[in-house]
Amino acid sequence: MKIQQSFIEKKPTLYLVATPIGNLEELSPRAVAILNQVDVIAAEDTRHTKKLTQHFQIKTPLIAHHAHNTEQSIKGLLEILGSDKSIALVSDAGYPLISDPGQELVAAVSDAGYPVVPVSGSSAFLNALVSSGLRVQPFLFYGFLGSNVSIIRKELEALKTVSCTLVFYVSVHKLEKTLALCLDILGPRPAVLARELTKQYETFYRGTLAELVQFDQIENRGEFVLMITGMDKQEDDLDEIALLSQYERYIGQGMTRKDAITTLVKETGAKKNRIYSLIHGSKSE
Repeated sequence: MKIQQSFIEKKPTLYLVATPIGNLEELSPRAVAILNQVDVIAAEDTRHTKKLTQHFQIKTPLIAHHAHNTEQSIKGLLEILGSDKSIALVSDAGYPLISDPGQELVAAVSDAGYPVVPVSGSSAFLNALVSSGLRVQPFLFYGFLGSNVSIIRKELEALKTVSCTLVFYVSVHKLEKTLALCLDILGPRPAVLARELTKQYETFYRGTLAELVQFDQIENRGEFVLMITGMDKQEDDLDEIALLSQYERYIGQGMTRKDAITTLVKETGAKKNRIYSLIHGSKSE
C-alpha cells in the first residue's frame, strides 16, 4: 500500500500537465506556474512544446519523451528525480497518457516512490463528449482503433453489445474507412463527430452513422472525436434466435418482409434497424 498526499509531501515530483488542444489561452495559471517551477519539461515533441513555452515566456529546459525513446528516457528522468529535481510531462495537446506517451513513465516513477501529480486542463474527448448531445454517463473511451481493417472489425465486433456511449479518436486519413466499418458492424446508430475543438473552425456533425457516411462535406483536416450510442440494454436482452424464428414464421404465413418486421418491432420493442441487421446477418452466413 502506497499513500500519496500531493500537496503535503515535499519530494521531487512528476507533474502531468495538460496542454491546450487548440486555443493556447486555455492553459491554466496553475499549469503555467508548474511549467515555470519545475526543473525540466519532458515533451512528446520539443518543437511543438517550444511554441507553447515561448507564448507564455517559460524558460524551463525541454527534453524529449516519446514512444520511440521510452526506455532510455525513463531511465534519464528517474535520475533527474533522484537528483532532487522535479519534472513536468506534457504531450502535444491535451492530457499526457490519453492516447499519448507517458503510461510506462508514470508507473516507473510511482514504483520508485515519487509523487505523480495531475494538473487539470483540456482533453479533446471530454470536450467533445459533454457537447455531443449523446448520453454522457456511462461512456467508454477507446482511443484509436487498430491499424488495419481486419483489426478494426474485430475491435468493433467486441464492442457491438456494449451499452455505454463509445468514444474514439480517428485520424483524418482513416475517417472515411472507420465510419463505413462502424456503420457496417454497429448499424445506423446515433453518432456525433467533432473536429478542431477549441479552434476557430470547431465543428460538430450530429446524426446517425448512416448520415455521417453519406455526408460528403466533412472537412478532412486534423483529428476527430467520434462518439457512438451504445447498444440499447433492452435490445441486448432480446433472444435473437427466437426473433429470427418468429420472423420466418410470419414470412411463411404470407406476410411481406416489411409487415413481418413492423410486427416484430411492435411485439418486442426492438428497433427496426436491429431486426434488419439480424435478418441480413442470418442470410449472409
